[in-house]
Amino acid sequence: MRKTTRMIPKAFSQLLNEINKRSLHVLHPSIPKSDYVCLDLSVTNETLNSVDVSSSEKLEAYINNHIDVNSAKVAFGGYLETRNIYQRSTYFKNSNPETERNIHLGLDLWLATDAPIYAPLNSVVHSFKNNTNFGDYGPTMILKHKIQGMSFYTLYGHLSITSIENLTIGQEFKQGEQIATLGDASVNGDYPPHLHFQIIKDLQDYVGDYPGVCSKQDLDCFRDNCPDPNLLLKL
Repeated sequence: MRKTTRMIPKAFSQLLNEINKRSLHVLHPSIPKSDYVCLDLSVTNETLNSVDVSSSEKLEAYINNHIDVNSAKVAFGGYLETRNIYQRSTYFKNSNPETERNIHLGLDLWLATDAPIYAPLNSVVHSFKNNTNFGDYGPTMILKHKIQGMSFYTLYGHLSITSIENLTIGQEFKQGEQIATLGDASVNGDYPPHLHFQIIKDLQDYVGDYPGVCSKQDLDCFRDNCPDPNLLLKL
């Protein structure tokens, strides 16, 4: 796997904090923050020991129950979580714990299939692709943003197929404009419906894809290159 180059993220983090003085959303802005509930899918969550996380249907039932009992509409979380849910896929699994890809680099937002997704900032389409490996993103979109002379990218994974059918490279989206809808388990890598939202400083030579899960040995590089999405969303 290609590693990111080591970088000094201070100026970038400052930019993200400056940007967030405005109201930013990737889901419909009518959903108040009080209707979001944090979800723990890490290896330290012992309640998951009784859930067959290899089954998208059973994991979806667990997540929906978590949303319901908390009187919420959206479950969110996962940045830098070490998870077991990827062990079902040979695309991620590795017998060496140092190189197994199980540390999540984005923020997941779990809600219903076909939920609309919005551009948090003015942007242009950098690339898109249907990443069809088992456990992968499925339909994916990458947007490029340029603010105060600094460029960076946001990735949107687990979309519907229709979300990328009519896209064009360089297509512009204004802040708050709908860009996509969520896909279901039949197209999104076999997961419960959710958005994988990730910030990327240096996209390198990736097109329509970028690692959303990394190994322990690569964590320092990826953590620098992919800061916490909550710097923008403030959930």
